Amino acid sequence: MVPLMDYPAPVGLLSAAGELSMPFSNTVKYCILGISVTLLLLALGILAWQAFRCCTQTHTTYARQDTVNSELLYSEEKSQTAGNFSRAPSTRVEEVSTEVCRRSRCLSQASFPSSGSSQADGNMGEQSNMKNVVNGSLRFSIYYDQLQSQLVVTILQVEGLLKHSQMRSLQPFVNLRLMWAGSEGGELDDCTDEEGKGTASTLWTVLQEWRTRIVKGSCNPLYGDKFSCILQEDKELHHINLRMEVKDFDKFSRHTELGEVRVPLGQLNISYPVELQEDLKIPQKDLVGEVLLSLKILPTSQRLEVGLLKVKTGPTEICSDEALYARISVQCNQSKLRYQKTSAVARCLVTVFNEVLMFSLPEFPLEQCKILVYVYETHTTKKSTKNLIGQLTVVKEKSSEDKHWNLMMRSIRQPIAKWHGLLI
Repeated sequence: MVPLMDYPAPVGLLSAAGELSMPFSNTVKYCILGISVTLLLLALGILAWQAFRCCTQTHTTYARQDTVNSELLYSEEKSQTAGNFSRAPSTRVEEVSTEVCRRSRCLSQASFPSSGSSQADGNMGEQSNMKNVVNGSLRFSIYYDQLQSQLVVTILQVEGLLKHSQMRSLQPFVNLRLMWAGSEGGELDDCTDEEGKGTASTLWTVLQEWRTRIVKGSCNPLYGDKFSCILQEDKELHHINLRMEVKDFDKFSRHTELGEVRVPLGQLNISYPVELQEDLKIPQKDLVGEVLLSLKILPTSQRLEVGLLKVKTGPTEICSDEALYARISVQCNQSKLRYQKTSAVARCLVTVFNEVLMFSLPEFPLEQCKILVYVYETHTTKKSTKNLIGQLTVVKEKSSEDKHWNLMMRSIRQPIAKWHGLLI
């Protein structure tokens, strides 16, 4: 056993501990105490406000999900009543309700339009109004030599162009297309361009395409560029149109269309040189082919599958080294996804691709979505050479949607194929 012994503390240390105190006056102590209480009350207020917001958002989300679920159930019941199915209606409703509950757990919260989106819509409306106003005129000459079957087009001058931006000067040039009217687009239900406007169903073939030089910093550029080509005997003049587009050059190939002039050669006597001056008009799209496109949506994994099956173009002379490929891009809820390309396939009258590209959607449900498909012509023996054949657009807006998109949403997880017009 080791005895424990208590030793008394020194008297000086005890007296110093008794006299120890904070070196602040009572006023400073009360100020510190008041500040501490104020901060505590502020923290409690912020906590209460966050709890109130959380409860309110949760209630609103549940209410909106219930509304969406009820609409889905109503639409499924309505479609089932319209059709003649052998199964019992109650079984179908139970399957739909189970599917809706599973989707609601997997999908993120719905994105609703904000003030920013309304402001963006207003800006787009102003831009569309500006596009509807076309100024200027084009002066050119046409001559057709019947002995040599040679067509000669000379671009002389563009007059009266207006600047669309004060930050940069105009760099206008003229793009010419000699187009021949072929067969009708019979497999197309409807044909609309990127802005949703209807176009004619006549299938055109681009015989020749030229481009003038670029004149920088001028609203009345002078050109004097001459173009010529030999027309085949089967290409009659009354089936040929000359389309001349005035564009503002952009180094990223996003040229701005300033206007166009269309001249039906069959309505003119061009056996001798004829000089004309026509006012620029609003550019329109022409049907140059058809594309068989397949769409499939996977809501659980938030993915969109775009399949390019076939591309049909008008009759034209096809070289052995010509190939087609497509570039597909998707824009969802004002966010642009990275574009994807298909492989190059040898060109023929009906080019078969049978390729499927998958895009991951950033948000769900989709308030706005736009699928852009660009078809290019390239040569396997030449590098860095491509020519735009045409483009098509499948649009889903808040108030309206494309017919193909509507069919896809009715058949979830099943590919839906449909022919679309290829416009240029």
